[in-house]
Amino acid sequence: MQKRALGNFQVGRIGLGCMNLDHGYGPAVSEADGERALLGALEAGYSLMDTATLYGGGLNEERVGRVLRAHRSQIVLSSKCGMEITRVDGKPVRVIDGGPETLMRQCEDSLRRLNTEVIDLYYLHRWDKAVSIEDSVGAMARMVEKGYVRALGLSEVSAATLRRAHAVHPIAAVQTEYSLWSRNAEIAVLNACQELGVAFVAFSPLARGYLSDLISDVSALHAKDIRRTMPRFESANYARNRELLTPYRALSQQAGCTPAQLALAWLLQKAPHIIPIPGSQRLDHIVDNAGADAVQLSSDVIAALDVLINQSTIVGARYDAQASSEVDTEAF
Repeated sequence: MQKRALGNFQVGRIGLGCMNLDHGYGPAVSEADGERALLGALEAGYSLMDTATLYGGGLNEERVGRVLRAHRSQIVLSSKCGMEITRVDGKPVRVIDGGPETLMRQCEDSLRRLNTEVIDLYYLHRWDKAVSIEDSVGAMARMVEKGYVRALGLSEVSAATLRRAHAVHPIAAVQTEYSLWSRNAEIAVLNACQELGVAFVAFSPLARGYLSDLISDVSALHAKDIRRTMPRFESANYARNRELLTPYRALSQQAGCTPAQLALAWLLQKAPHIIPIPGSQRLDHIVDNAGADAVQLSSDVIAALDVLINQSTIVGARYDAQASSEVDTEAF
């Protein structure tokens, strides 16, 4: 796989989002299937592996650490702090906490779960607006000083917040949702990253499965699938969004690639500092996504994609009201 710069690292220009194995889309995969996916990703050329304290309540970090420990020198390992699952009245609750003591505790816990002496890239998963970004990033800078972490990142932040954080400690990467159907990054933060020399790591680059053309019936999604809370996946909205997939499928055939590869190739050709991190529970999909590295789209196909699927043609908001209140990204 071709390489792209991420801070001082050179990584495969498509990374692997590991969340899907334990979090967000229904039950966790088996031990055998998870190992098959992670080791298969290595064989397919992935070198950037992305996880977080939040995913599976730490189980995803444990899985990644367990399976990839023997291959640690081959990967750039990224994780996230500032958001975790705690129990309130016996029920799991997602909590955002950017306090310095919390972040240091989570970092030490992540090191243990990941079975590593140092995390290559450590993100603030969400900016806790009750704590200044300067205080949260200052605490993370101390992780670098201690040798716990090599580089710092931010997730779901605006260009203005990025600049404030970058003034405290160099930021190596910003991770935010970006795909044909989620264009918020194009408002400001994508350009701010380019200006500051910050890699832009695009999560959900396949629009949570939509751009893979694999979801025909949203009612069949697992009861705990996070897409059930997202307005774009509400049945009436999704039916209208699916209408765009017929011409989209035709464009993938014109380009000689799969629908998923089309979406990833579009991102790769947008700018050289973009690194998409698609995730999947299935090795065949992981391998197919890696194939986007070899796809070169014509200017005509790119122009047609931009017109076909964008913030004006997609129906429904990216997040519901609760999730929208937790992010700091610009909105159209």
